[in-house]
Amino acid sequence: MSITAQAATPATGLTSAEVEQRRRDGLTNDVPERASRSVRDIVKANIFTRINAILGVLFILVLATGSIIDGMFGLLIVANSAVGIIQEVRAKKTLDQLAIVGQAQPVVRREGKATKVAPQEIVLGDIIELGPGDQIVVDGQVTESELLEVDESLLTGEADPIDKTVAAPVMSGSFVVSGSGAYRATKVGKDAYAAKLADEASKFTLVNSELRNGIDTILKVITYLLIPAGLLSIYNQLVSSKESWRPAVNGMVAALVPMVPEGLVLMTSIAFAVGVVRLGRRQCLVQELPAIEGLARVDVVCADKTGTLTENGMRLSEIRPVDANGVGTALALPSAVSGAVDGESSSGGGELAQVLAAMASDDPRPNASVAAIAEALPDSPGWKPSGVAPFSSAKKWSGFSYGEHGNWLLGAPDVLLDPNSETAAVAQEVGAKGLRVLLLAGSDRPVDAADAPGQVTPAALVVLEQRVRPDAKETLDYFASQHVSTKVISGDNAVSVGAVATSLGMAGGADPVDARTLPTDQNELADVLDQKTVFGRVRPDQKRAMVSALQSRGHTVAMTGDGVNDVLALKDADIGVAMGSGSPATRSVAQIVLLDNKFATLPYVVGEGRRVIGNIERVSNLFLTKTVYSVVLAFLVGIAGIGSQIFHYKAIGYPFLPRHVTIAAWFTIGIPAFILSLAPNNERARTGFVGRVMRLAIPSGLVIGVMTFIAYLIAYKGPDVGETAKIQAGTTALITLLIIAVWVLAIVARPWNWWKMLLVAGSVVGYLILFAVPFTRHFFKLDPSNIALTTAAIICGAIGVVLVEVAWWVSAKLHGETPHLLPSPPGEND
Repeated sequence: MSITAQAATPATGLTSAEVEQRRRDGLTNDVPERASRSVRDIVKANIFTRINAILGVLFILVLATGSIIDGMFGLLIVANSAVGIIQEVRAKKTLDQLAIVGQAQPVVRREGKATKVAPQEIVLGDIIELGPGDQIVVDGQVTESELLEVDESLLTGEADPIDKTVAAPVMSGSFVVSGSGAYRATKVGKDAYAAKLADEASKFTLVNSELRNGIDTILKVITYLLIPAGLLSIYNQLVSSKESWRPAVNGMVAALVPMVPEGLVLMTSIAFAVGVVRLGRRQCLVQELPAIEGLARVDVVCADKTGTLTENGMRLSEIRPVDANGVGTALALPSAVSGAVDGESSSGGGELAQVLAAMASDDPRPNASVAAIAEALPDSPGWKPSGVAPFSSAKKWSGFSYGEHGNWLLGAPDVLLDPNSETAAVAQEVGAKGLRVLLLAGSDRPVDAADAPGQVTPAALVVLEQRVRPDAKETLDYFASQHVSTKVISGDNAVSVGAVATSLGMAGGADPVDARTLPTDQNELADVLDQKTVFGRVRPDQKRAMVSALQSRGHTVAMTGDGVNDVLALKDADIGVAMGSGSPATRSVAQIVLLDNKFATLPYVVGEGRRVIGNIERVSNLFLTKTVYSVVLAFLVGIAGIGSQIFHYKAIGYPFLPRHVTIAAWFTIGIPAFILSLAPNNERARTGFVGRVMRLAIPSGLVIGVMTFIAYLIAYKGPDVGETAKIQAGTTALITLLIIAVWVLAIVARPWNWWKMLLVAGSVVGYLILFAVPFTRHFFKLDPSNIALTTAAIICGAIGVVLVEVAWWVSAKLHGETPHLLPSPPGEND
């Protein structure tokens, strides 16, 4: 049942006693800080898995035979669960800490004082102040309105902002576009309209991930293959092989264990979790896990200028009065400004400075430009405004009416002025230097009139300096080197935007496009976007249309921004990236928040995504190759076993003990996969993950399975021979398997560099030690002493290596890829 405020609350807000009473009554906004899994849920999810269940049953069967050594694979259950829990808990702590830092903090009025609080601290009846870009965090009713406009598109789909007058309802999940005001909280916690939506939106989730979806698809196929392969192995070991029940069960378990890709999901989780922690150290909050993967696939970055390429802070550079003779000499700052405020300027600067000081002082929610003016002109004349027109991205100006002191506008010169006027030309010339230029102008009617601004009389050009971020050029150069196109999309004057882009070495900076000339047709707009890179005077709806046009041409688009005018484009982009200092609305819809406000962090996010995707693809090759050869070998042995029943030749048991399949995975999959999953990798992400993985795993698995079976047939003398002969036959098959599997590892590790070569060499050395040391030979039941059989195993392995190598080259050629043995081009870090 909804809880609605009944009594009116004074404009001063609740008292401390009233707040405390509401908390005791449970009338708080008790929504979770972040919809991440609890530690208890993480532990349960990592222990009670399908793979652990399969391995657990097989482990119990092996223990029943009394062979504890062959149950070593049971350690995988502990290792999988422990590593998964540790990594996910680390990622959870990192995310939760960053989420608190990046959390929107509404301004609540209590006992007449405005204070920032966490959304969870709001209680029923609180008065919450609003300004441009603020999120509405609970449902409420407007108590104060200064031309308040709210965008509810994230909830209702309605694109146009809605005027909110006193007593109008507001819904949580919407945000303020322009104006200011306050509202009383009437529904809090789970009763609020968007509580469930917000809960879902803030989840740290794996949905819509091509990588995870691909792995799920592969696991489903493997599950279907496991059923017939498992049944065939069970029948062969318990019926056809003529073995006693203990070795029969061990053989059955040895056949089934390697079919389960026990480390694939684990390595995927580890790679993502480590990525989150690494990015967290760079003050990058990943609100949705697929964002790491998604940004690695991005081929177009749409960057806002202000706050992204330039720093948020500005400085008032000069005020140039405009009179009948044109644009006058600039007033020197700051000393001349203080004199102008005192009325000492002979050029009309005194009145102009007073007007600017009054407008800056009376703006309840100043943007960066107005804040810079307020800092330079702190002495307001104290005029009382009779009319207010707040700034909005659509009209590009704000205004105040001061009765006898006039109606004043502050906004974009190219919007308010005749483009053919001398003043407009001067503003264009100044803006071409990369400076921000605003026009202070008088109007012949109140600024809040329906037909405002009316007739505009220019009074002064207000020039502000923007500081280009020192790391912006390096970041743009990185994207260019990675074949990622960058589009600068800004609401500022096109020439000014172009000047900033040119200073950063961007192609197209000298030929900026004024968005007011852009076509509305999506195809025509996409054509322009393909050819041009710098756009100015872009409206919020145009930013959204530009993102959609780029996506219509098959591009994966990332949008960066920090202002309320970026919200809709951020929401529609494949990946939305918000600055930590940006408006709460932008941070709420973005998948990635750069808490340190550094555009230069984006390359690290792209690099982390590429590392995750590329390495998981490599690791998947290893695990799935093992699954394929295990299924193939189980089918071959099973079919041979059935054939022995029909045609009465010697029965064939499974060649390996469970301990053999355990050590086979140590140096060909387990340790190398862990290292490869965390290694540097800057290969560009591509679609088609499942197809590429199976192109290597299926032929490699087939070759390993068939050649291992052939080597086993050569060495196998029947079920009635002595224990030594059985061990030698199994060893022969194992040697063949290991030779080809190590070569598959070498292929997966390509292009080779020093540490990858060392990794492959280390795997070879590891197996040589296992076969050479008497203790390990005895412990793992290995016997390579039969020279003839060992030679046959090596020959079978060599043939398998050639076949796998040929399959790799042929597959690459058929799919138009150029295989590389060594890193290429030089200097590229793979």
